[in-house]
Amino acid sequence: MVELANEQATARGKTFRTRWARLKSHPLARLGPGLITGVADDDPSGIATYSQAGAQFGLNMLWTMPLAFPLMAAIQSMCGRIGRVTGRGLAANIRAAFPPVVLKGVVLLLLIANTLNIGADVAAMGEVGELVTGMDRHAMAIMFAVTTLLLQIFVPYHRYVFFLKWLTLSLLAYAAVLFTVHVPWGEVAVRTLWPQLRLDSGTAAVVVGVFGTTISPYLFFWQASEEVEDMLAQGGMSLLQDPNNASTELRRIEWDTWSGMFYSDITAYFIILATAVTLHVAGITDIETAAQAAGALRPLAGDFAFELFAIGIVGVGLIGVPVLAGSAAYAFAEAMGWNEGLERTPLDARGFYGVITLSVVTGLLIQYSPISPMKALFWSAVINGVVAVPLMVVILLLASRSSVMGPYTSGRPILALGWVATLVMGFAAGMMFVPG
Repeated sequence: MVELANEQATARGKTFRTRWARLKSHPLARLGPGLITGVADDDPSGIATYSQAGAQFGLNMLWTMPLAFPLMAAIQSMCGRIGRVTGRGLAANIRAAFPPVVLKGVVLLLLIANTLNIGADVAAMGEVGELVTGMDRHAMAIMFAVTTLLLQIFVPYHRYVFFLKWLTLSLLAYAAVLFTVHVPWGEVAVRTLWPQLRLDSGTAAVVVGVFGTTISPYLFFWQASEEVEDMLAQGGMSLLQDPNNASTELRRIEWDTWSGMFYSDITAYFIILATAVTLHVAGITDIETAAQAAGALRPLAGDFAFELFAIGIVGVGLIGVPVLAGSAAYAFAEAMGWNEGLERTPLDARGFYGVITLSVVTGLLIQYSPISPMKALFWSAVINGVVAVPLMVVILLLASRSSVMGPYTSGRPILALGWVATLVMGFAAGMMFVPG
């Protein structure tokens, strides 16, 4: 009996170790660049856009998220694939494959747009900090901005990315908000599939804002560069140099990106839903900032819902600001041929960290200038609209060229989704310039 019990215990131990080894080897166990990129997509300015969609149109803007998900995931998976296959960031690949004027124009506009977006995000975080703690919003904004800056400059990538991964849990706050309010789930399902909308300029403006927020140029540069950072942190080489792990790594990128974008997309869906069943129902249909949305929730859904919404804003802001600053720094450093990377020390990559510092400090100073955060956000959206479409075309060309990707070009289904995303963004960008 004792021997039988020992044999059974040994068998259970082997089964456990086998299952644990499978879990550790599964691509979901190595979530990183895709997950962080997805969460950064729901930055405070994005939350403001989704809140406005829910407040103004109620449940009738929920359809945008199921449509956006495969489009954003396709583009981001191509960016991650480009970075891992070539061992270079997006800007470095554009520099090698296209005329210099293409890269310089894109990088300059990206730097301006990201800085304006940082200004809007930091201001929103400061406002939320003031609502929660009672401290001055400017002091809170400075504290948040300095915190993100110090972490980026002085904490190596392999440690900093661990911090960013934990921050991604802040998005769960928006799912939790739904447990504090009444949600008519039957109507939610119907309106997601069959919205009731009037096709006018107001509707078009919000749809443009939602898609422009969901598919943004800074995310393209960030994910490609973070795949390179991840590769270097593990002592690896590009798949073109070392194809032995190609199938494993490409599978991981697909899992990482699609799950990260789904996390981002479902959170945006929850934000639209939460504001639809609270603010819209109460007749509050005009939301300009994420902090305003959080404040408006308090009398309608209680302190707990307000606190959850506020925690989400600060949490994703602490991810969004570094991604905005970092993506501009990667692009600028690669365009200039400078040393770059969050794993490098400040002395080894002065230009790279200089761009990060300039972006964050300038973004912080916007709230002390005549430019309002909402104006900064508007111009950031306009610039992103100008940059996104040609940049997406460039990404599709890079991902489909064997001269760039070798045998690891993107498949036809992903490329087809990418072209659909480009057409959608082209329409959205065009609508921004239609008067009325």
